[in-house]
Amino acid sequence: MFEYLAKRLLYAVPICITVSALCFSLVYLAPGDPLSAVLPADASQEIIDDVKAQYGLDKPVYVQYALWLGRAVTGDLGTSIGSGRPVAEEIGQAIVNSLILAAFASVVGFTIGSALGMIAGYHSGSTTDKMVSAIAISGVSVPHYWLGIVLVVIFSVKLNWLPAMGAGAGGSQAWQWDWEHMRFMILPAITLAAIPTGIITRSVRALVADTLSKEFVTALRAKGLTERTIFVHVVKNSAPTALSVVGVQLGYLMAGSILVETVFSWPGTGLLLNTAIFQRDIPLLQGTILVLALFFVGLNLLVDALQPLLDPRISRS
Repeated sequence: MFEYLAKRLLYAVPICITVSALCFSLVYLAPGDPLSAVLPADASQEIIDDVKAQYGLDKPVYVQYALWLGRAVTGDLGTSIGSGRPVAEEIGQAIVNSLILAAFASVVGFTIGSALGMIAGYHSGSTTDKMVSAIAISGVSVPHYWLGIVLVVIFSVKLNWLPAMGAGAGGSQAWQWDWEHMRFMILPAITLAAIPTGIITRSVRALVADTLSKEFVTALRAKGLTERTIFVHVVKNSAPTALSVVGVQLGYLMAGSILVETVFSWPGTGLLLNTAIFQRDIPLLQGTILVLALFFVGLNLLVDALQPLLDPRISRS
């Protein structure tokens, strides 16, 4: 078990270094001048040179990367060009808001997806299976932003049941787990949960159907075990793979929520990325992408650590 986790942790080191290099270099491929956000159009060359030196943009790219990586290891991700605030502070509150939304969406997606997948798996090939599969495919196929706009039109504009945007009356800084704040999260969470629900449904359905076709299930039924006991064995055999799917989907919810958070003006990392892209705020863009990428790597490590607990065979493989 310890050797298995040590190997996974060792593999994560070069991945993190590669991710940091990609995060730093890819943003330079985008067109535009990052200094245009803070400099007037008629700025003199002397002012431009001073601002470049202030942000370290006057050095070669490889030197900038080395300095940026050294600061990032200590938690210093630089200063936002657009707001003038430390990038770490900008990301701190945004990632908390995204985690709140992603956690809620994950619970919705995992609960509904697992339930539908179990039903479809136990009724493989039936009309119920086909109906559940159609729902799952629809959830995967519908664009996030389109579904979000439709939900806003129906529940906010037409019915006036739920708010269309924001994170609460007091803003993101005053978030509380009460109805007045949670009602702001319902529509974006449902929108964000659509794709994971479809993926988890299809994955669980395939796992359950495959497990039920195994010989040991036939043997358990031949011994006279109840369906409830057999169901527990099916869940145990399906849980490790299902957990890995859920872990990957949670990472996608954090990194892929830019359109949903923009539609609903949810103050998370997605909206922050959108702002950084349009303002060409390179330090904020680099820092946000790096934090999200490292979160994804850390989440995969956590899933790798939990899988052997559910299935000891993994640690021996």
